[in-house]
Amino acid sequence: MDICIVGLGYVGLPLSITFAQAHSVYGYDVQEEKISLLKKGHSYVEDISDSDLAAVLDTSFFPATDPSCIEQSEFVIICVPTPLDEKKCPNLQFVKSACETVKDYIRRSHIIILESTTYPGTTEEVVIPILEKSGLKAGKDFGVAYSPERIDPGNSQYTIKNTPKVVGALTERDLQRSVTLYSSVIDTVVPVKDIKTAEASKILENIFRAVNIALINEIALIFESLGIDVWEALKAASSKKPSTFMPHYPGIGVGGHCIPVDPYYLAWKAKEVGHLARLIELSGEINDYMPLHTLYMILNKLKEKRKIEDAKVAVFGVTYKKDISDVRESPAVTLIELLKDYGIEVVYHDPHVFKIATKHGVIKGLPLEEAAKDCDCIVFAVDHTVFKTLDLSRLQSLMRTPIIVDGKNVFDFVEGFSYAGIGKVNL
Repeated sequence: MDICIVGLGYVGLPLSITFAQAHSVYGYDVQEEKISLLKKGHSYVEDISDSDLAAVLDTSFFPATDPSCIEQSEFVIICVPTPLDEKKCPNLQFVKSACETVKDYIRRSHIIILESTTYPGTTEEVVIPILEKSGLKAGKDFGVAYSPERIDPGNSQYTIKNTPKVVGALTERDLQRSVTLYSSVIDTVVPVKDIKTAEASKILENIFRAVNIALINEIALIFESLGIDVWEALKAASSKKPSTFMPHYPGIGVGGHCIPVDPYYLAWKAKEVGHLARLIELSGEINDYMPLHTLYMILNKLKEKRKIEDAKVAVFGVTYKKDISDVRESPAVTLIELLKDYGIEVVYHDPHVFKIATKHGVIKGLPLEEAAKDCDCIVFAVDHTVFKTLDLSRLQSLMRTPIIVDGKNVFDFVEGFSYAGIGKVNL
């Protein structure tokens, strides 16, 4: 089959390489820098190595900035971002722009598939009307389907191939063709009765996680005041009733493109049809509060030892989860901005990230010992695997004031430090 992937980001590029193992794939993106890197054999997505790219480049995978490649494909799969605007409402500008491009090259027998996570109804209310400006009719002249992406960056256990893929379509024929396409490279494909159900499945998955993370974040705050270690309680609850208890873990906030964003898509749609998504929105507020709570923990520890205005804080880990380089919606970046708002000198160390963009400008990461030198507090914002084997006595010797604030339970016990942790009995 001939396939065109529109949008070569964290979803589109891995999907392209997966399909290119069995089909001919055009990868279209408006960012010329991305296409230039790919044509030179360099991957900018962590889950795709240069060798993965080399195996299919110019044989079955063809990166392009020319949208005419859309016309040459049987399937067109749209994988573009769906962010929020400043009011936490859906921002579908990238979806709309992609559809405007596709509609100029659409032809009869095309199947157009949206993979971007969005609220139920987007494909039929937004995507199809734009595509039908071509003069062709959806469900008659061309097919339409929705199949939510389920990419988990840095997860080597669950890949595109062995993660079940949900598919919903406008007609039965569209569904069967789309299932055939995905089944050619994915072990398990789950067809559902319509497009809205497919859209709902992904947003439900992410809201479930967001609400449960908010619940454990709130419990962590309560347990801190009660002198209870939430991490120990979680371990005990998981062992006592493993069939009825699903553990989620607290932290300095939530990040990535899914959990901090997708719940607001459904909350917005709920209001449109006359409902208030109170639990969903409250969960977002709790998760959004966690960087501020972490700031208060840092300030309280600093006050015990020195003047806050003279303090230097080192943030260890700036990605949104461990062992990846992705900083999208990272709460660690929010924490750095809050610290800088307070006038505190902030540096960071992350073995996966060279620099970050903040509202205070671009900040470059430092080597571990340089970041720790003469600082008054180290904040572990991410539980990167390498952090768990750090020589704490060496860090202590480098620091001006030995304070650790542990946002992800990196350590069970830190001798010789003034210590505070999310959901921990603070020392």
